[in-house]
Amino acid sequence: MAKVGDTAPDFELDGTEGRFKLSDHRGERVVLLFYPGDFTPVCTKQFCSYAERSDDFGTLDAAVVGISAQSVARHREFQSANAIPVPLLADADKTVAKAYGVTQPVFGTRRAVVIVDESGRIAYRHVHMLGLDFQTVDELREALASLPTPA
Repeated sequence: MAKVGDTAPDFELDGTEGRFKLSDHRGERVVLLFYPGDFTPVCTKQFCSYAERSDDFGTLDAAVVGISAQSVARHREFQSANAIPVPLLADADKTVAKAYGVTQPVFGTRRAVVIVDESGRIAYRHVHMLGLDFQTVDELREALASLPTPA
């Protein structure tokens, strides 16, 4: 399991805005929003809360992506139905979720936030125990603000 301080496992996934490769984002912070599934009650609430505050969400000083096991087509439906302001990536075989240690037997991908810093290291990690809550835009902003300023 990838821990704070570790080099973030690199990955490349298809998403709603094309192919996303983590290492292409070196030099900037990246927020990985792992979530169980499109159109599930808590996930819908989470991403709708981001859509409701899309202006605030857009000012986060990081690239932000959602990651779950559904297909890109399903992600597009979910994104379109809810005006989701972030790209959604398809981790169909859960390889990325496993590399980050955010899988569970019954529900697949756990709800989690991982922030990768400018140098490609994991700087922040929050895994929700039950997955019944999520981090708000303000909590994501606080998490980003709590990280050391790059040298």
